[in-house]
Amino acid sequence: MYALVDAVSFYASAEKAYDPSIRRAPVVVLTNNDGCVCAICPIARKLKIPKFEAYFKIKDYLSQHNVVVRSSNYELYASLSGKMMNIIGRFCDDQYIYSIDESFLKFKHIDNDWQGLGEQIRLAVWREAKLPVGVGFGATLTLAKVANHAAKKLQGFNGVAVIENEAQAEQILKQMKLNDVWGVGSRLSKRLELVGLKNAYELSRQDPKSMRKFHNVLLEKTVRELNFEACLTWDETRQLKKEIFSTRSFGQKVTDINALLSAFSTHADIVGRKLRKQGSTVKKLLIFAQNSRFDTEYKNCSIIYDFPIATADTRVIASAVTEIIHKLFIPGLKYAKCGLGAIDLGSAAYTQFGLFDPVKDNSELMKCYDQINTRFGRGIFLASSEISKDWKMRRSMMSPRYTTHWPDIPKIYCD
Repeated sequence: MYALVDAVSFYASAEKAYDPSIRRAPVVVLTNNDGCVCAICPIARKLKIPKFEAYFKIKDYLSQHNVVVRSSNYELYASLSGKMMNIIGRFCDDQYIYSIDESFLKFKHIDNDWQGLGEQIRLAVWREAKLPVGVGFGATLTLAKVANHAAKKLQGFNGVAVIENEAQAEQILKQMKLNDVWGVGSRLSKRLELVGLKNAYELSRQDPKSMRKFHNVLLEKTVRELNFEACLTWDETRQLKKEIFSTRSFGQKVTDINALLSAFSTHADIVGRKLRKQGSTVKKLLIFAQNSRFDTEYKNCSIIYDFPIATADTRVIASAVTEIIHKLFIPGLKYAKCGLGAIDLGSAAYTQFGLFDPVKDNSELMKCYDQINTRFGRGIFLASSEISKDWKMRRSMMSPRYTTHWPDIPKIYCD
């Protein structure tokens, strides 16, 4: 039996976790540079606030309804996610963290009070992390996803749903849209609708081989999983990325080379961390910077850097950027965006070394580096990333970083 534990509106719920004054208020969280609404708590959802709508378009509407607006606080979310995953992990030895707010559990025994266990997990996460979660149990990973959807969004389940037999599966699947099924995106769901399928239950009744023939092997596995046939494993649920990018628009236009270097250093930190997380190295690095497309003369400056030896070391990646930034920088140009792209990836376990090429990577140092960044917040080591902060994204409504930033730790005064 599998379980999927998923936080309810994680970003918005995380904002409420450390601020009791807004727990009963409608809360939304904005994307980078306070651009669009990316998270809406259940209370705010009742106001019909559209997700991914530009903030400036609905700013007055949010104000009229006393909606609490927060900028994205990624340091807080990562910290609270780690705490949530540790709590969930106590209930099962076999845990797979799928995303920042989702975790799968695999139970070896099949006879259990799954409803009661789900309620225990929900209560533990709420008591210790003040996060509401939904818990879904199913015989396959896909059915666990289906049950979790029911636990969070369908009436009558109250946060926990269990699928142990076909009758339970049918009851839930008939209430699910096609694109609510794990692995069925909006484009594929439209194609399925064209052949007459109306809901997830009708999809589950299809012949798996036909799904593979007319669509793809993943859809075949999805149909089989909906019929209690386990086809997916941990490794298949998330494929390794073939390219890794870190890009971001600036909070304000940048004309200074040091400010541009500061931004690139942060991107090097992010790319390096993502490479190490999936056990990859990069041989070719795309480095680019551009002004706004609405400027009189649009410039998209880019260079591909070829490393002598594939690397996943943040220091090596940052040094490469520092080495060639003068070739990229155009004095007087008002840069609006920059980024790095690791475009030629390989496995860190099979890195090819040259006989005379000096090896600059230090995997143990990077391991320690990642552990410190995880504990105390990212970006605390790169000196060049602090040269100028003019480029950094706007987060004018960001809550304190209660768990990763010493000045933001809550203070209690006793008389």
